[in-house]
Amino acid sequence: MELFNAGEWYAAHDLFEELWHETADPERRSLQGILQVAVAQLHLQRGNRRGATILFGEALGRLKRPGTPDLGLDLASLCRAAHQRLEALQQDGDPESCTVPVLESKR
Repeated sequence: MELFNAGEWYAAHDLFEELWHETADPERRSLQGILQVAVAQLHLQRGNRRGATILFGEALGRLKRPGTPDLGLDLASLCRAAHQRLEALQQDGDPESCTVPVLESKR
């Protein structure tokens, strides 16, 4: 969570990918969605709007799928931030003006 929340997208991707390989569904789906948000952010950082758009969409599809476990995280908040950025990208807006996706424990 620390790497993700610090905007260390590449390192966060590596960590979540390692966990993803070691995990079975349905938790695997949650990890893949989080991993895809990190990669979408990495694409934004590198100026790849198309890649970010695709990955935010795929991440939201996985994270919002019924039965996806929250892993003790506030995935609804993560999805809201990812959705805002996706909409900005789709409308040729500035996704950096939107909330940055973060991982928080469920309260």
